[in-house]
Amino acid sequence: MGKDSSSNADSTAFKLVGFKNFQRSNPKSDHFPVKSFHHVEFWCGDATNTSRRFSWGLGMSLAAKSDLSTGNSVHSSYLLRSGDLNFLFTAPYSPTIASAVSASIPSFSFSNHSSFTSSHGLAVRAVAIEVESAFSAFSASVSRGARPVSPPVFLSDNRTAIAEVHLYGDVVLRFVSYGGGDNAVNSGVSFLPGFEPVEHSASYQELDYGIRRLDHAVGNVPELSPVVDYLKKFTGFHEFAEFTAEDVGTMESGLNSVVLANNNENVLFPLNEPVFGMKRKSQIQTYLEHNEGAGVQHLALASEDIFRTLREMKKRSGVGGFEFMPGPPPTYYKNIKSRAGDVLSDEQIKECEELEILVDRDDQGTLLQIFTKPVGDSDLGSMLFLAIASITALFLLPEGTLSLARATVNRSLLVELFHKMGKIVRRQSDSLFDFAPSNYAVQLIGNLLNLSPLPTIFIEIIQRVGCMLKDDGGQVYQKGGCGGFGKGNFTELFKSIEEYEKMLEAKQVTEATTA
Repeated sequence: MGKDSSSNADSTAFKLVGFKNFQRSNPKSDHFPVKSFHHVEFWCGDATNTSRRFSWGLGMSLAAKSDLSTGNSVHSSYLLRSGDLNFLFTAPYSPTIASAVSASIPSFSFSNHSSFTSSHGLAVRAVAIEVESAFSAFSASVSRGARPVSPPVFLSDNRTAIAEVHLYGDVVLRFVSYGGGDNAVNSGVSFLPGFEPVEHSASYQELDYGIRRLDHAVGNVPELSPVVDYLKKFTGFHEFAEFTAEDVGTMESGLNSVVLANNNENVLFPLNEPVFGMKRKSQIQTYLEHNEGAGVQHLALASEDIFRTLREMKKRSGVGGFEFMPGPPPTYYKNIKSRAGDVLSDEQIKECEELEILVDRDDQGTLLQIFTKPVGDSDLGSMLFLAIASITALFLLPEGTLSLARATVNRSLLVELFHKMGKIVRRQSDSLFDFAPSNYAVQLIGNLLNLSPLPTIFIEIIQRVGCMLKDDGGQVYQKGGCGGFGKGNFTELFKSIEEYEKMLEAKQVTEATTA
């Protein structure tokens, strides 16, 4: 369980001290060399259409594929790329046609995929980091308590290796190495062996809205202490930042948060836990309930020009792209000049207001950020939508039965709901249920609508300003986490989410009443 808003995590190894008392240091304590984020893999039911939606919405080009056309009869996987950011979307083919040796991701499992998508819908299955040796990273991790998921193996080129350990929830941490200290470019591999590069053409046009890399991957967990202790123990990552509900909450809800980082501080893992005893349920708790456990809540994508990126993304919001959370009130932008006027010009501040960008800074740099609304629905969300729409139609139908078919239905919840209503007639098969219409339909709809809004993963677009350094070779780079993680914006963000939830709740109550 998470913590009461007035308490700290209770652990001898880890204890929240709050933003004011936190002292940042870098002990260079990694247990194995970590280079950078490598890719993020989403498990979904339809890799083709899901990848195309993300491609269009984020300006990421299709870069490589592994599917039937490349000889893979186990799963279809499509890689989107923008700069150093790699998103992989994977869905299964029928097990009846699958040849296990043809899989490009050897850890892929039909049963795991089915269970995962049934619980979480479209969600992150793997966060991959590039390491010097997947074998060494796996061994070092497991010897320090990491729960093994998939042991290290060489892929078809006998140089590239991958391995997986448990991260949190149903998410895995994937290690990728190319052998001999090479990276993908030097090894001659476009992404991973088994993937074929996709040439740009009329069918696969190159897109680029300015997104360049994954800045951080945020996880929501029931309780910080055991997860932080677990991850620190096997990775050696250090605490980079932390916030408590007192630092960043509103009068209605809040969270506690810790950020873990590698030696180079270019692999950042923020972790959130819910707090209790406040007016509204924590958004983190809402996520945990509907995600059926811990998972990746959002991905922060770094842009080289956030103004251009957002103009391109917002052009497509209503035509297959992503919508954004409501912006802060106009009074928010009146204070930006005093906070960041030495970094942002008057024209840039005006653009921030027009595009509803949040601005924050720490003692090192400035952060510009904005959040999308959830980018999809969980299978539960889809099933509830189908149930509501179909059951509402019963008012217009004669007595009879209605079949709702969905391969990845959250069966346990639906069975429980309909048993409680006394309306389940019979279970026809694993994915078919028959329901008898009656005057109890209104009550059933009300029960469904009383559930909280269904959250799923969302995207954060950011740009960090400042903190430029030179490495030993004279190469200029930006220090990891420059400008912080939006502490000064958390309250505004929470208010935005709270107002969004209230709007949905009010709409649900109105629809249930009028039905």
